[in-house]
Amino acid sequence: MECKKFFKDKNILIVGGTGSIGQALVKQIVNYEPKVIRVFSRDEYKQFVMQDEFRGLDNIRFLLGDVRDKDRLERAMHKIDMVFDLAALKHVPACEYNPFEAVKTNVMGTQNIIECAIENRVERVIYTSSDKAVSPTNTMGATKLLAERLISAADYAKGGKTPIFASVRFGNVIGSRGSVIPLWQSQIRQGKDITVTDQEMTRFMMSIKEAVQLVLEACKLARGGEVFVLKMPIIKLGDLAKVIIEDECAKSGVPAESIKVTNIGLRPGEKMYEELMTAQESLNAIEYDDMFAILPHHKMSEINNYGVKLAEFGEYSSHGQTSVSEDEIKAILKESMLI
Repeated sequence: MECKKFFKDKNILIVGGTGSIGQALVKQIVNYEPKVIRVFSRDEYKQFVMQDEFRGLDNIRFLLGDVRDKDRLERAMHKIDMVFDLAALKHVPACEYNPFEAVKTNVMGTQNIIECAIENRVERVIYTSSDKAVSPTNTMGATKLLAERLISAADYAKGGKTPIFASVRFGNVIGSRGSVIPLWQSQIRQGKDITVTDQEMTRFMMSIKEAVQLVLEACKLARGGEVFVLKMPIIKLGDLAKVIIEDECAKSGVPAESIKVTNIGLRPGEKMYEELMTAQESLNAIEYDDMFAILPHHKMSEINNYGVKLAEFGEYSSHGQTSVSEDEIKAILKESMLI
């Protein structure tokens, strides 16, 4: 089904809608003629900026509130058809040092959304998770994994046909808030060495555009309880650093040979590589052209009714896999208008 037909005249709530992906999602969905988009977040300044950007559109509402506040969320979800949950504490070191704050937002906040969605008979809820939820070694990943499980369990225990609950797993989103690229560019312009956790570290990378498309596609495909995983390129941090140095030095006039790359080591809870799907999860997964969908146990009896092939057994990991070339990295960054 075309996105316009799917979202036309719908009442949509985007929780965490002032973040990088939230803003991009608003810009995309508004083209599909929804009845209303409610942008819910606790960031007053970003709401002010977005209000100015969308001036003249009378179907976008801005609601101040926190996902931790169930009463406020309940009012925001009144007469809503679809909910996109992008609210999260996702900075790994910050979550390590403030673990219960991560629990309150990432876990308890997700449960608030689940309960409000059931009470308001919402049609669909799409939760945005992270590759760090797979075999988590840090607090952020552990809270995102638990939130995923809450979403899948909610679909089983909801007591009716709606809402349809599903999750999507993101890799590292290039150009999103907190991305390492703007930091490196700033360091280069100041003539400083750039700081890299480890040049051999590998990461799954996706653009904001790809992240938005994954969320929208998952919303259309979801039958309930799935975790959708986009197939995405693997980038080695050392190669990414070389591309940024070459481009930014050429623009700013800083001699490339004067910029060194300093390895600062893993931060608390960080991994050298990331996973998007474990081998065990692959036993419950189906494969589309551009993504996987991991089915919950209560939907396994329907696995052959999805009309797509079963996923091959094995983990989907950036470890030991071929990373993209520097030229391919340049193409990805140019498409995202980051160089």
